[in-house]
Order: sequence, then structure tokens, then C-alpha cells
Amino acid sequence: MWVAVALLVVACLALAGFSVWLLLGQRRQAALLVQQASQIAAQELRLKELAKRGEAYQRVNVRMGEELGELRKQVATLPERLARLEQRDPTSLSFSQAARLAGMGASAADLTQACGLSQAEADLIARLHRGGKVQE
Repeated sequence: MWVAVALLVVACLALAGFSVWLLLGQRRQAALLVQQASQIAAQELRLKELAKRGEAYQRVNVRMGEELGELRKQVATLPERLARLEQRDPTSLSFSQAARLAGMGASAADLTQACGLSQAEADLIARLHRGGKVQE
């Protein structure tokens, strides 16, 4: 009889120990879940921030594309305008000479003096032959 009671006590103690072990494991799992939930929340916040930045970059790119299209429209007429200016006085080679000088680095002021062009004409030729930079 005492043996049966002793075995029952040992079984109860083993069951109690196992229950404590399960309880501690459950608490570890709960803490791990809380930590993972916190990480997920931080990742979701980061994703939202990145999505906002991506949208901002997209808006900037669209705006830059529109502005580039406008610049292309403006620049597309410049060669035609230059051709008209050159054809205005066919006996004079001043525009061709000015184009050569601008290609060699002459400033707009140099072009007005050397070729007898107006300031606006010299600026136009200087821009065409130097990528838009006008030197005074």
C-alpha cells in the first residue's frame, strides 16, 4: 500500500514538473510571438514609408518626363530657326563663320564683333554649338 501511495506521489510530482515545464515553454512561445508581432509591425511601417517614397519618385519622374518633352519641343525649332537666319542673307557667310567660331569656343560677344550679328543671334548660335551654355 505504501508503495502504491509513493508511486502516486512520484507520479503527481512528475506531472506537476511536466506542467511547469509546459507552462514555461508556453510563456517562451508567447514572448517570441510578441517579439515577432513587434518586428512585423516595424516591417509594415517600413514598407509604408518605402511605398510613399516610391510614389514620390514616380511623381518626380513623371514631372521630369513632361518637362523633358517641353524642352524637346523648344529645342526642335532651333535648327529650323538657325537655317532661316542663315538663309536671310545668302551673300553673307557670317552665320556659318559664327557657327565655326562658336564650335571653337568663341563667346557670344566675340561672335557679335567678328561676324556682325546681333546679340540675340550670337546667343542663339552659341547655345546651339555649346549645348545651351552662353559665355559672355
